Amino acid sequence: MPHLDLPGTLGALRNSRYFDLLQPERTLKEELRTNLICKLNRGETLFPGIKGYDDTVIPQVVNAILSRHNFILLGLRGQAKTRLARMLTRLLDPYMPYLAGCEIRDHPLRPICKRCRDLVAEMGEDTPIAWLEPEERYIEKLATPDVTIADMIGDIDPIKAARTGADISSELTIHYGLLPRANRGLFVINELPDLAGKVQVGLFNIMQEGDVQIKGYPVRLPLDILLVFTANPEDYTARGKIITPLKDRIGSEIRTHYPITIDQGIEITKQEAWTRRRSPVAVEIPNFIHEIVEHIAFLAREDKRVDKRSGVSQRLPITVLENAVSNAERRALRTKESFAAPRVLDLYAALPSITGKLELEYEGELKGSDTIARELIRSAVGKVYNSYFDDANLRSVVQWFELGGTLRLDETMPSHEVVKQLSRIQDLLALTSRLGLSANDSDAMRASAGEFILEGLYAHKRISRNEELEFVASERFSSRSERTRDERDDLRRGFDPRRGNVGGGGRRNLN
Repeated sequence: MPHLDLPGTLGALRNSRYFDLLQPERTLKEELRTNLICKLNRGETLFPGIKGYDDTVIPQVVNAILSRHNFILLGLRGQAKTRLARMLTRLLDPYMPYLAGCEIRDHPLRPICKRCRDLVAEMGEDTPIAWLEPEERYIEKLATPDVTIADMIGDIDPIKAARTGADISSELTIHYGLLPRANRGLFVINELPDLAGKVQVGLFNIMQEGDVQIKGYPVRLPLDILLVFTANPEDYTARGKIITPLKDRIGSEIRTHYPITIDQGIEITKQEAWTRRRSPVAVEIPNFIHEIVEHIAFLAREDKRVDKRSGVSQRLPITVLENAVSNAERRALRTKESFAAPRVLDLYAALPSITGKLELEYEGELKGSDTIARELIRSAVGKVYNSYFDDANLRSVVQWFELGGTLRLDETMPSHEVVKQLSRIQDLLALTSRLGLSANDSDAMRASAGEFILEGLYAHKRISRNEELEFVASERFSSRSERTRDERDDLRRGFDPRRGNVGGGGRRNLN
């Protein structure tokens, strides 16, 4: 609520320090421009929480505001277009006075509706004044085909005429639409191409001449407003649903984009994902899990089987991470553990948060969204595995499987039992040091790291795995005839990588 010391009447407003903010030349766009210049001079962060746009989108938004332009944000789904538009309220004054009770928030010194003109003429300096905060000066409308001119601009209201006794041709019988009600504020129309053509025509006057006409009335409402639109570029350019005269009246066209780098994506996902939650289980997310989750989205955007025109929303990695954490949390609750860490198997459990966000091309439809999602996870694991183990020698781990070793990691298996099973594989847990882990880390983290290494080997087809999460030797290396000479020597010397030294010979250094 506004402070109690704000002027409550027109006369008090004239004698207050706020009067200078009501000069005729200080329109809404000038207000935004002035406040933006002040923030730039102070070096403030203009749009906190908006990641990856500092050198691309935000400078263009700043230029549009400095130019006093209406503008459109073009981008695929999940590119923070609406969030960016809503944060424009940060550039508004802390409080704005208007004539109390006015539907279109009339300027105290320049009322434009008949009701307010009559009120000021009657009450003079005692005319009551009310105040708006920045959030109240923001109106947003999702464009849908059923939106009408009456919704956007206004219409005659016979009920109002009957109640007030006014003539049906009187300006007082008008029911104002969203656009006039956004007067002296920000009006955002999301998904502009979905707005019917005749409604888009209704926006012409307000954008160019600064007024609207309602139901053929010769009434002029010179609204003070900033129009911001959002749209998918496919709708904008290919289908051509934004009519040409309207496009011509939009001052700036600003294109948004998905995160350019994996690090930017991870930063956004960490900020947006609900992972810090109240729970009896403490959850820690390994860095490699963050990287895998983000690579899933990046790979999906590059996959030819995924519709590029639809895009892959940044909501995908956010929901995948949330689902993976929830699966790890559920496992810890069932096994009575107080600590959990998401594992690769938890990413497979998060398939429902992937499949619904992929619009597939014909080839992808033939394979099915589940299959595509599983392949994306496997490819993402492979890429992240390479970044940690590209130069590592994992021959001893592969040999353990080639010599008949099998390992099944049940989803409900407690972390300490997983670590116990992984410790059977020669050198596997020692390799987790490349992931920044040590023997002092929790069993949950070590289990996650060990399983990630095995999944990386599986992704590169050095070992195999079935749907029951049982790891075995890859078919390419499973026959005894394909064993290397060193492996055959190991067996003759009595050393079995699955069990250690079982004969009289000494252990070979397999690295």
